[in-house]
Amino acid sequence: MAKRGTAQARGKVNPAILIFDVDGVLVDVRESYWRSGLQTMQHLTGEKPTWAEFYEWKQKPGNNDDWRLVSRWATALGVPTTYEQARAAFQPFYWGSDGQPGNVLKEKLVVTPRLIEKWAKGRELNLFTGRTRQEFTYTFERWAAAKCFRTVVTMDDAEKKPDPEGLLMILAGRDPGSALYLGDNIDDALAAKAAGVPFMGILPKAAFDYRQRAKEFRKRGALALLERARDLDRWLA
Repeated sequence: MAKRGTAQARGKVNPAILIFDVDGVLVDVRESYWRSGLQTMQHLTGEKPTWAEFYEWKQKPGNNDDWRLVSRWATALGVPTTYEQARAAFQPFYWGSDGQPGNVLKEKLVVTPRLIEKWAKGRELNLFTGRTRQEFTYTFERWAAAKCFRTVVTMDDAEKKPDPEGLLMILAGRDPGSALYLGDNIDDALAAKAAGVPFMGILPKAAFDYRQRAKEFRKRGALALLERARDLDRWLA
């Protein structure tokens, strides 16, 4: 494997360890988690929130966790809501209730197993996600590429992002510079920076408030901003 510095000099990166966030990176969750967040806010406050408002709150540090986002947002609007209350209100929209299907059925995996298998040849692949183990298993247990990931760290296993504990667990004492973390949220970038792990942000050009979000990612040292996770293939040496 080529030296990392040499690869970067050619506009490429050559990490031995690839670490992926899940939501917004490998899975499109706009109609599952995020839609559930909007519905929960309307349920709690009686007001219909906009997507622009959601994205604004989503990008605040600490709000990678949708339950924390709802708790903070509802409280700010004058409806005091604890983390546990936000979680309880959120779950029926996400999982479904009273025989009605939940938004979880609308999740879409956006990277093909073939591409994951290609990356796994000669590299170690891992996941550090803000999902619970139950949520992760439900979506990934039938995905052919799930077997390619050596370690999966969920919110049940480590402190929530932006705490870097999950990344440090995956590294297990190895050189942070030998890894690369892909995420779509400011908390992902903050966790990577705290762990000393190089980071690339997933940020579509059509994303809400693209310029501001791109600025925030770059301020946290992002090596690049990718339109989608599969674009990583062009960067790998």
